[in-house]
Amino acid sequence: MQSKLMFPRSIRYLLAVAEHQSFTRAAEALYVSQPTLSQQIKQLEEALGVLLLDRSGRTVQLTDAGQVYLTHARRALEELDAGKRAVSEVEDLSRGFLRVGMTPITEYLTTSLLDDFSARYPGITVSAMEMSQDQIEAGVAENSIDVGIAFTHTPATEVWSGKIEMHTMFKEPLSLAVGESHPLCGKQMPVTAQVLENEALVMLSTNFALRRHFDLYCLEQGITPHIVIETNSLSMIVQSVGLGRLVTVLPTTIACTHAGLYAVPMLPELPNHTIALICSKGTYKSPACRAFGVMASEWNFGRCPVTLKPESRPCPRPEVCAREKTSFVTDEL
Repeated sequence: MQSKLMFPRSIRYLLAVAEHQSFTRAAEALYVSQPTLSQQIKQLEEALGVLLLDRSGRTVQLTDAGQVYLTHARRALEELDAGKRAVSEVEDLSRGFLRVGMTPITEYLTTSLLDDFSARYPGITVSAMEMSQDQIEAGVAENSIDVGIAFTHTPATEVWSGKIEMHTMFKEPLSLAVGESHPLCGKQMPVTAQVLENEALVMLSTNFALRRHFDLYCLEQGITPHIVIETNSLSMIVQSVGLGRLVTVLPTTIACTHAGLYAVPMLPELPNHTIALICSKGTYKSPACRAFGVMASEWNFGRCPVTLKPESRPCPRPEVCAREKTSFVTDEL
């Protein structure tokens, strides 16, 4: 038998005839003409290759095949109705999924955004994954994740520039970060870039944008940093620096707010870098993805980071507390 499509309308017509045991009464209940109803059921029978209705008596009855088919058809209609309700729930954000990729750094900086989103849309399941900048851009381009939060791209990651777009969320400065027992802790006068040659550093690996920005800074300053440990774990960096011997370079917010870390000013200053939401270019975006983009555009990154630390001390870089929150384009989200 050649495969043909079975349309819900034909099945609903069959259900009505079976219920009323009459083509006339079924047509009246459905507000359609009797010829239209009869034609639809005849086409359904032809598609299945069996008679579904016994028309020989005073009332119309289901054949054995009709009874079997209708049992399955009812379940199919229930699933279709459930699917329709589910689509409505996705559109009104009462259910859905959002896959977010973040680097170890942006994960720390934007966890509160994910928490706010989850609180506003409790029916949406958020899957947050830690990955490198390159993996985020590839994931968005290949649709394995919906959005990413990362630094704006550097030349090493422009391979996906035709398939992704970046929307600025906020700008974040970088600082030298030391532990409480390190000799530089509490130093108010800026240290020179040469300190990076003299101090043992623990840094993220070159897979991460922060490291590439740091390497570019060192190249511009003509220095060779003394990196003794490379890792893809922000937690390991924080714990290592907290022990007091090693230093690192981190966003100022992390250096100022994380217990046991302290920011040290540098000259020339380490660069400011832009945190951006990464999404696909010119493709379909789910309601959850669009809602997250809108919320990111409205999100307030925060106030002076030092005031968040219990053992608050003078901020080493007060100018960064007035962060410039730039516009976020949501027209295509």
